[in-house]
Amino acid sequence: MAVRDYLRERFMPHIWCAGCGNGIVMNNLIRAIEELGWNKNDIVMVTGIGCSARLSGYVDFHTLHTIHGRALAFATGLKLARPELNVIVPMGDGDATAIGGNHLIHAARRNIDITAIIMNNQIYGMTGGQYSPLTGYGAKATTAPYGNIDQAFDIVELAKASGASFVARTTTYHAKSMIEMFEKALTHKGFSVVEVLTQCPTYYGRKNKIGDAVDLMKYFRDRTVPIGSEKKKEDPTLIERGIFVDVDKPEYCAEYEKLIEKASKG
Repeated sequence: MAVRDYLRERFMPHIWCAGCGNGIVMNNLIRAIEELGWNKNDIVMVTGIGCSARLSGYVDFHTLHTIHGRALAFATGLKLARPELNVIVPMGDGDATAIGGNHLIHAARRNIDITAIIMNNQIYGMTGGQYSPLTGYGAKATTAPYGNIDQAFDIVELAKASGASFVARTTTYHAKSMIEMFEKALTHKGFSVVEVLTQCPTYYGRKNKIGDAVDLMKYFRDRTVPIGSEKKKEDPTLIERGIFVDVDKPEYCAEYEKLIEKASKG
C-alpha cells in the first residue's frame, strides 16, 4: 500500500499549528507501517485528549478517540479481547505522565503487547500552554510565568523502572532513525515505549524565547546525543537518544491465554 492509503484525506487539512512536530511523528509512523507491509485493517490506534490525540482522526485504521488519560486503559481491554490486532497508542504529556501516569506504569509492568508513542513537547499545547510533568525545571509556561519549579519526569527512566521491554527515545530532527525505531517498536512483542521529543513553537518556543519550529529542531539536534556518546560525559545535561531497552519477557496476553487454558482444565 502507498503511504496515502493509510490517511483519511477527507479530514485534511489538519488542525495542528504551523511548525508542530506531531505531523512529523504521524508521517514517520505511517512510513514505518508501510515499510512493514501491515494491513491497515489489522491496526487499531487508541488516543486520549490533547494535540497528540488528533492523530487518530487522520489515519485510516480502526481508531478509538477516548477520554483524557485513559487511552492505555482502553487499549489494554482491546488487546486482551482481540490479541491478534496491532495496537498503537500515541500520547502527549498528560495522557502519558499526568492523569494517565498510572496506566503507563501498569501497562509497562504487565508487558502487554502495545506500542506507546509519547510525544514530548514539554507543555500542554491544546489548552493554552500550561506546564506539564514533562516541563523542565526553570522553563516558562502560561501557568509558570516566572519559571517552573517542578522537576520533570524522565520518560525513559520511568518506562525502564516500570518494566517496559522496549524503551527508546528520538526527536523530530532525527526523522530517518525515527522510522527505524518505530519499526522495531511495532514488531516487538511486549510493551514498547518510544519517546519523541517534539516541538511546540506556539507555546514552548515562544514562552521560552527559543524561536520557531526550525530553531526548536536545531535545539534537539544540538542538545541530544547517541547513547554512550563521549559528549555526554563532558556535558551531563545533554539528552541521550537511541534504544535503551530491547529484551524478551513474558507477554501479558500470551500469559492470560495460558491462564485460561489452565483454568479450563480444572
